[in-house]
Amino acid sequence: MQQIVAEFGAGGSIDAVVGIGGGKALDTAKAASHFAGLPLVLVPTVASTDAPCSALSVLYTDEGILDRYLPLRRSPDVVIADVDIIAKAPPRLLAAGMGDALSTYYEARACRRSGAVTQAGGSSSIAAFALAKACRDTLLAFGEEALRDCRAGHGSEAVGRIIEANIYLSGIGFESGGLAAAHAIHNGFTLLEEYRPMLHGEKVAFATLAQLMLEQAPEEEIGEVAAFCRMAGLPVTLSQLGLAAAQEERLMIAAEASCAEDNPMGNMPFAVSPRQVLAAVLAADRRGQQASGYC
Repeated sequence: MQQIVAEFGAGGSIDAVVGIGGGKALDTAKAASHFAGLPLVLVPTVASTDAPCSALSVLYTDEGILDRYLPLRRSPDVVIADVDIIAKAPPRLLAAGMGDALSTYYEARACRRSGAVTQAGGSSSIAAFALAKACRDTLLAFGEEALRDCRAGHGSEAVGRIIEANIYLSGIGFESGGLAAAHAIHNGFTLLEEYRPMLHGEKVAFATLAQLMLEQAPEEEIGEVAAFCRMAGLPVTLSQLGLAAAQEERLMIAAEASCAEDNPMGNMPFAVSPRQVLAAVLAADRRGQQASGYC
């Protein structure tokens, strides 16, 4: 990153940073723009995360372990999301974006209940919570149709609505609504090597189910989330995450990390222990097995 910024400043002829690609490429462009003090234009070619619209870069180590969140001075100046281009990307990427976006409402709700300080530096507003709810409602209403159209490479209205949910509603929704257990659990699980080949949104989808278990949410709500994930091909069991053989001691490593001080578990409206996280993860796995017809 330092080398990139140094090259930007060397000739004095660079006017802006343009990032084109998926989440990692866009987060890199955002960080480079931040450190170089240059305007930023982002062109997402997939809608697999909400990275394009947030004033935040997520930094990982070379091994894929979460390093830290990098708060940026401002949001990207311009975001250009071409529906026809994104519709031709692998459907798995659109589904992963839906998994990431799915957590937005439930985490914002937890932050609203606890009065947590959000990524934007204040309490969740009525507008932020409305965006988070619109994100979930859009996923449930148009997700299945959008995936079907994406498999055909067709940039339909449904695909456009899901792109808006995955990128904009989720990006602004989490930033102004807050993160909670779902992303904390995801972050903790990045310590486990078995978990790393999965896409970010696929991991967050399962972690959302675990958050609902942690909250002891109504069965109707849990069933709705599990059914949506199953429809979208998102993981609902540890086996689907590559963790079937993981021993409980391994899962406890992730559970302990999810409760670390620098993770957003503290935004939950009640105190959460690693043992409770482990129990919620195992409960989500059991519920997912039922939803998948394994037992």
